[in-house]
Amino acid sequence: MLLVSMHISKGAKHQQEAADQAMASRRLRQREGWAECGGCRGDILQSSHKEEDHTCCGAQQQREGDPKKIGRLMASEENFVTVVGGHWLMALPSNKVRRLSLQGGDSKYKKGMDGMNFSHVRSLTLFGSLTLLPSNSLKFGIVQVLDLEGCNDFKKQHAKEICKMLLLKYLSLRRTEIDKIPKKIGRLQYLEIIDIRETNVTELPSTVCQLERLVNILGGNKRTRKALRLPEDLKKETMKSLRILSGIEIDEGSAAAVADLHHLTELRKLAIYKLNIGKGSKLFRELSSSIEYLGGYSLHTLIIDDESSEFLKLLTALSFPPKILNALELSGKLVDLPQWITELDILTKLTLSLTVLTTDTLLQLSKVKTLFSLTFSLTSAKVDSDTAATIGENKADGKIIVPASGFEELKLLRFSAPLVPLLTFPDNAMPKLERLELRFSNLGGINGIENLQNLKEVHLRIHDKAGGVTKSMVDNMATAAREDDKGPRIIVDQYHE
Repeated sequence: MLLVSMHISKGAKHQQEAADQAMASRRLRQREGWAECGGCRGDILQSSHKEEDHTCCGAQQQREGDPKKIGRLMASEENFVTVVGGHWLMALPSNKVRRLSLQGGDSKYKKGMDGMNFSHVRSLTLFGSLTLLPSNSLKFGIVQVLDLEGCNDFKKQHAKEICKMLLLKYLSLRRTEIDKIPKKIGRLQYLEIIDIRETNVTELPSTVCQLERLVNILGGNKRTRKALRLPEDLKKETMKSLRILSGIEIDEGSAAAVADLHHLTELRKLAIYKLNIGKGSKLFRELSSSIEYLGGYSLHTLIIDDESSEFLKLLTALSFPPKILNALELSGKLVDLPQWITELDILTKLTLSLTVLTTDTLLQLSKVKTLFSLTFSLTSAKVDSDTAATIGENKADGKIIVPASGFEELKLLRFSAPLVPLLTFPDNAMPKLERLELRFSNLGGINGIENLQNLKEVHLRIHDKAGGVTKSMVDNMATAAREDDKGPRIIVDQYHE
C-alpha cells in the first residue's frame, strides 16, 4: 500500500509516483474548496458565502519544477492526504487518517483496508469499483467530502448510506450508475455541491429544496442532451445561495421552477441542456424574462441548447440582454447572430452553432475585443436536411473568410461538425491565435494557415469513416508540417461515433 509521506525510492518511478501523489492531493484540495492561483501559484480558498481569500507561501512556489518534491511537500502540509493503492506496498498507516484517496487495485487491497480506522476521515475519494470500499467507510458522520466520480458497482444501498452522512458538504457521483436521488437527501443540511453529471438521474426530489447551503447543482449530460428536471418549487427562501445550476431541462411542467428562477439572484451559471416548450407560450415568455432579470445581477455563464431554435430566435430580440457574461453558449439551429453579443465587454468564451457561421458573422465577432476562445459546433444528430441547407447557404463562394483585422485577444479557435467548410485566413488574421482545433468527417480545407503568425498547434480530429479525399487532405497537411520546422505542430487523431 501507499502512504504519501513515505520516502520515494530511487529510479524511474520517482516522477510517476510523485505525480500520482500530487494528483490525488490536488483533487482533494479542489473538492474541499481550494484552487490554485495562476499568477503566484498560491492557494485560493473558495468560500461559498464570501469572496475569495488569497494566501501565498514559499512552499507553494517550491513545488514547481521537481515533481518528486511536489508529492512530499503536499503530503507534509498537515498530513494532507493519504493515498492507498498505486505503486507502493507498505504497512497500514497507524496515524489518524483525515483525507483518504483509495486508488483501487485488485481485491487483495480490500482485506487490508477493512482493518483501517475510518473514524477520523473527513475527505474520501475512490477510484475504481465500490466493491473495494470497506463496508464501514460510509458509516462515519464526520465525512465532509465524498468523491466517487467514475466508480463502478454503485447500488441503492450506497445512496442510502450517503444520506446518513449529515456533515457532507461535497458529493460527487458523476459517471456512476446511480439512477435516483433518495428523498432523504434533504437531511444533508450542510451540503453545498452535488455533482450527478453523466448519470441516469433525470429528476431531483423536492427535498433538495430544503438544502439552504446548496451552492452548485451539476447534472445532465451535455453530449447526449440528457438533462435534469427541476423540482416544481425551487423555494426562493431556501435556495438563495445557489450559484451554479447546470444541465437542466425546461419543459411545460417546469412553470413553477422557471417562475422561481427570478429569485436566484446569486446565480452565476445557468446551463439548459434541453428545451421542450411551445412557441409563444407563457413559459416561453417567463424563461426569457428570467434570463433578462438574472443578467442584471450575477449571471456570468449562460448555456442554452434549443433543438427547435424557436427560443434562440427570441433571444436575439431581448430588451435587456445580459451585460456581464464572460461565457456564452448557444446550441441548436441558430440562424441569426444576436447583435447584443458584440456589446458584451467582458466576454472571453463563446460557443455558437455552426449554422450561424458566415463570413459576416466572423466580421461582427471580430469586434469583441476580450474574446479568448471561439467555438462553432454541431453534432451529427442535429444535421437534418434544413440544417445542411442552412450551412450550404452560409458559404460565400464555397468558403468562410476570416477578417484580416480584429480578434485581438483570441487564442483558441474550434470547429466541431460533420462538415467543416473551407476556411481562409488572410494576412494579419487573428494575430494572437495559438491553437486551432477541428473535428470533422468532411473538411473543405484550410487556406492561409501560414498567415497565423502566432499559431503553435493545429489539432485535427477526423472521423474514422471519413472519405478518401478528406483523409488525403489531412495526410498532406501533416506531411507539410513535418517538413516545416518553423510552422505549427499538427496533431492528427481519429474519433468514432
